[in-house]
Amino acid sequence: MATSVRSTNAMDSFWMPFTANRRFMEDPRIVKSAADMHYVTADGRKLLDGTAGLWCVNAGHARPKIVEAVSAAIAELDYAPSYQFGHPGAFELAGRIASVFPGDLNHVFFTNSGSESVDTALKIALAYHQSRGEGTRTRLIGRERAYHGVGFGGISVGGIATNRRHFGSLLAGVDHLPHTHAPEHNAYSRGMPEWGAHLADDLERMVALHDPSTIAAVIVEPMAGSAGVLPPPKGYLERLRAICDKYGILLIFDEVITAFGRVGAGSAAELLGVQPDLMATAKGLTSGTIPMGAVIADAKIYKSVTENSATPIEFFHGYTYSGHPVAVAAAMATLDIYAEEGLFQRAAELTPYFEDVAHNLRDLPNVIDIRNMGMVAGIELAPRPGAVGERGFEAMQMAFERGAMIRITADTIALSPPLIISKEQIDELFDLVAGVIRDLK
Repeated sequence: MATSVRSTNAMDSFWMPFTANRRFMEDPRIVKSAADMHYVTADGRKLLDGTAGLWCVNAGHARPKIVEAVSAAIAELDYAPSYQFGHPGAFELAGRIASVFPGDLNHVFFTNSGSESVDTALKIALAYHQSRGEGTRTRLIGRERAYHGVGFGGISVGGIATNRRHFGSLLAGVDHLPHTHAPEHNAYSRGMPEWGAHLADDLERMVALHDPSTIAAVIVEPMAGSAGVLPPPKGYLERLRAICDKYGILLIFDEVITAFGRVGAGSAAELLGVQPDLMATAKGLTSGTIPMGAVIADAKIYKSVTENSATPIEFFHGYTYSGHPVAVAAAMATLDIYAEEGLFQRAAELTPYFEDVAHNLRDLPNVIDIRNMGMVAGIELAPRPGAVGERGFEAMQMAFERGAMIRITADTIALSPPLIISKEQIDELFDLVAGVIRDLK
């Protein structure tokens, strides 16, 4: 359904990210407002948000508490630098964020996005080893099929070929673990699959190849989201943690998607009982209302970097908008909503129902796998011969026309609704998706 816009010139001026721009201009999908579980399209139709915007609107849209907090913040302190100055809200928010995460993850470095959080975490890892006199530890290890944002550090440790191929050699000294997607063993697994923990042992091979004294950190998503919803095999993260401990390698979790309730806990680290040394977050921190991210560091890392520095400024890194007062206000209000409405626990309680409804789609035409973890489901469709991604793209278009926003990765439909969703709305979302899948050619 084509949607009218104000001017053709305005449409031409916006170079859209991760979008088939020419195709979009032929049949644009425009939303003009949002509230709670719904968007409203430019032609006035309600659109059930099946993706929490872009994995981020965990508390739902246009929540009055967040709107009021942001409005008040702009009126009182529209901007304050974090270089050599500070404002009270940033310190208070850092403490509140630290209280969400387990163990000694209690020092917070503010960023503006998940991409910035990943690059910041990688730099902190390198700075930590230098501060301990182990400056030879510069090698970074990511994983195939991983998505770690779009900074040069993130795409270097990331493992999605389309995100890497146009941008040269990227960072040197990067290696990749094998991915854990194995439908031949784990198709239609409910939650974490049984097969694949041993894939973590490939880190031992890399240690033998490169020598542990050269390896700074391993970064993984506990659940790979943008690659098509890939939950970790049971025991996989525990094995990675043990190998990293054995050789003095830092373990970084990219929890940009999974933190702040998405998996039914404050983080996947909490849910699974595996604590990283550094955690990259963003998205749900402000429920998507204002760009903001945060890296949460173990106390040992902060102490080493700050106490062993030979210069007054211990870590030469930061952003103009680190700890931005308006973003801080949005995050504080978001954390209030999570606590007051028990949304993390609500997600945990809804997960079994969400899982059951998702797996009810397994016998539909062209469905070849269904994967889920927490309030996330991936429904993988068989690609058309010679046209990978076309079936998924058409599913997204059809869903928009029928009243829902869904996300696709090639031919995988990813659903990750706001955590305020009701059981009736879960049924509505999956019924709509089921109808779309049945009608796809």
